[in-house]
Amino acid sequence: MTNHLHDEAYEIVEDADDRPSNPSATDRFTDIAARRLSRRDALRGLGAVAMAGAAGALTTPLPLREALAATSSLTFPELAHGVDENMHVASGYAADVLIRWGDKVAADAPAFDPMQQSADGQARQFGYNCDFIGYFPLPAGSANSDHGLLVVNHEYTNAELMFTGVKKKSKLDQVTADQVNTEIQAHGASVIEIRKQGGKWQVVDGSKYNRRLTGTTPMGLAGPAAGHDRLKTSADATGMTVAGTLNNCAGGKTPWGTVMIAEENFNGYFGGDAAGMPQADMYKRYGISANSWYAWWKYVDRFNVEKEPNESNRFGWMVEFDPYDPDATPVKRTSLGRFKHEGATAFINGDGRVVVYSGDDQRFDYLYKFITDGRFNPNDRAANRDLLDSGTLYVAKFADNGKVTWLPLVQGQGPLTAANAFNSQGDVLIETRRAGDLVGATPMDRPEDVETNPATGRTYVILTNNSKRKADDTDAANPRGPNLFGHIVELLPPGPDGNRDHTALEHDWDIFLLAGDHRNAEHGAKYHPATSENGWFAAPDNCAFDPKGRLWIATDQGSGWKRTGIADGVYACETVGENRALTKHIFRVPIGAEMCGPEFTPDGRTLFVAVQHPAADGVDNEQNFDNPATRWPDFKDGVPPRPSVVAITKEDGGEVGS
Repeated sequence: MTNHLHDEAYEIVEDADDRPSNPSATDRFTDIAARRLSRRDALRGLGAVAMAGAAGALTTPLPLREALAATSSLTFPELAHGVDENMHVASGYAADVLIRWGDKVAADAPAFDPMQQSADGQARQFGYNCDFIGYFPLPAGSANSDHGLLVVNHEYTNAELMFTGVKKKSKLDQVTADQVNTEIQAHGASVIEIRKQGGKWQVVDGSKYNRRLTGTTPMGLAGPAAGHDRLKTSADATGMTVAGTLNNCAGGKTPWGTVMIAEENFNGYFGGDAAGMPQADMYKRYGISANSWYAWWKYVDRFNVEKEPNESNRFGWMVEFDPYDPDATPVKRTSLGRFKHEGATAFINGDGRVVVYSGDDQRFDYLYKFITDGRFNPNDRAANRDLLDSGTLYVAKFADNGKVTWLPLVQGQGPLTAANAFNSQGDVLIETRRAGDLVGATPMDRPEDVETNPATGRTYVILTNNSKRKADDTDAANPRGPNLFGHIVELLPPGPDGNRDHTALEHDWDIFLLAGDHRNAEHGAKYHPATSENGWFAAPDNCAFDPKGRLWIATDQGSGWKRTGIADGVYACETVGENRALTKHIFRVPIGAEMCGPEFTPDGRTLFVAVQHPAADGVDNEQNFDNPATRWPDFKDGVPPRPSVVAITKEDGGEVGS
């Protein structure tokens, strides 16, 4: 998700997509973490080595740092930090653009012409601002790493970079109805068939699998909220179908070979006098107001809350669809709750039930998990089709004793009763945030991607930052306020590595690392003591695990890169052993871009990444089509910067990272 921190002389300016909307007085996670860390002599989660202590790289002698780093399984030569108009990858690696915004997806898609864009053309072309990437081998069920499908999310649009003559500060008044309809089609997701030939990946032109999902693609609703009165509109009196999906950020893959794509900042697409509506309190909790980020509500009635007060309730869900079936109708799985979803890691528990973790990407909002009632059937794919429609959604409450408790969000239990206007489970799910408020969940520092390490069963919660944390929320063990750089929390369900019980309602938790520049004491950053001058990062966002169980972290600083002086990129580290949390830098994006969607092929020989909004967070924050900070990846006059998917491979054909 875009961060949009703006820093001139360390001033913090809040963007609408990151404005807290949680009124809860529950202990902030930062308070709890501070108390937790202050009680320990060393930070186990920071990869402390006994002979080096837990103080960080500055206190560790250079020969010792080099010796420790030399034992890492991540043997690539580390990429230097920097910021310029191009992408960069570590020596010995290749980074090839696979597909760009506007490239063909459907066989009959028109060639990309930035001066002649249309909604009809964009509906068949690769969408804008690629984010989540999921690789699905062909044939289905195989482990083929040279032929498969990619599912790529398209989170949002930057009209000022898409269309000539549109200025960032005045784009809401400048965009036309045709441009709005083109933007709607640029959202959603793309499915493309890809094949590796001669060591290089190529899109299979005309594939039967190639498909676009957009802001108008017909979708179903399933689970307890389906058919609810608050999901009914003039276009759908049943509350069972929806036109399209929006703000598709991270996502996840299911064990049965389908994909889940998140609907994150859906609130910014709706306008009108939200404050005067019957659902005004709920609109406020989700950030819906007259200050829409888009002009869509001026041209399309369903985005005007005064004309369609329930339309916004049909967004903020997880959407599941089958990438192997181009005719399959996507389904919004309401059992997983409605909030600003970031990611959906599905993990098969030892008893066969499936657990799905997801973060609500907003300052001071919550971490969730969903546990299915039914059990995964590895021998019958169809039997798992509706597994996500029945189960229990939980929200996390962290304690300073190193425990996290999962609180059920079930109608009729605790405060989730008719007395608080929860008359059904559908009400609980439509207002998931308020339900979390009432049960006392712990407000977090922007929980984004949440991934479980398949090798150990430990779960990693990426907390991007929180510029609204105050200095008096901290102590000597956690000295940063505001939290400008983010951190990563490790969850340890009960049981040994490889056999952890994710259905347990109490886990242990620990700090894995605190991001920022470990050379600057004011940052309060903590990594492995051997972390180099290029191994630190800020604003962790998405993550992935390679086949060896090593963690790969993508960053999203927004315009906060001006504070750190480094571009966003990809960093890798081990999660266990003596090199735990020793992060190394392998790839960085062009100026103004965000790093998204790390995804490996099953053999670990290709790492796919998504370069989102190149130039958007440029030097002067007023980048546009006619004057961008970079024209990556085409570098041609008159061609704007184009969000793209990049395939990273090792030049000798070996595993990425090793």
